[in-house]
Amino acid sequence: MLARIQHVDCAPEETICYPSRVKQRPFGLVLLLLAGCHSSTTSAPPSEPAAKPAAQQTRASATFDFYLLNLSWSPEFCHSHPTAAECAAHSTFVLHGLWPENNDGSYPQNCSSAPGPADPSQYSDIYPDPSLLQHEWAAHGTCSGLSPDDFFSAARKAFHSVTIPPKLVSLQSQISLPPGQILELFTTSNPQIPQAALALSCGSNYLTAVEVCLDKSLQPIACSGVRSCRANTVRIPPP
Repeated sequence: MLARIQHVDCAPEETICYPSRVKQRPFGLVLLLLAGCHSSTTSAPPSEPAAKPAAQQTRASATFDFYLLNLSWSPEFCHSHPTAAECAAHSTFVLHGLWPENNDGSYPQNCSSAPGPADPSQYSDIYPDPSLLQHEWAAHGTCSGLSPDDFFSAARKAFHSVTIPPKLVSLQSQISLPPGQILELFTTSNPQIPQAALALSCGSNYLTAVEVCLDKSLQPIACSGVRSCRANTVRIPPP
């Protein structure tokens, strides 16, 4: 497990990284996303006489306290990557990842070599970039204790459980808001999510992501060991 200081997430064989807040991880749009997941990996487990079946490898890795759902603000990524395929949709928040976390601020990562989903295309609605999907499975899904399909189905369910505030969906020009006010927009649009379950990620005083802490049943819980943006105000470019 690694104590997280700052994350930068890059999908394998990609040059695009997505930012994240301090002590957090970012999504490439797969959006600005890729703004950052966790940065390093855990030590490889000792070698065994025979490889475990993939399902057994995954189940053995489910030691963590909660999930961190990272919703990346795609306009920030698309500002520097305007020709990226994901940017044609002019999305607002996109799914970067569903990450196993621990209450002490550490997190498991790269828990096994179990293969990802047999048909990645069935998750193209949440991960239009297959390389990001594979990265998220290898880095985080293998630590969930779930099969690939169950993990990405859970990620999809968690993503769709959060309503994006209308003020941000309809944004036509750049605005600046204090981090607390941005999170209040989310609690207003999502009464089931207390503000204690939210964190905001920023980079150079620009919004990069909003994160939601969830229990293993995907219900909002108070975040523990997760730091939020401390800027006085955060700039939010439009989609």
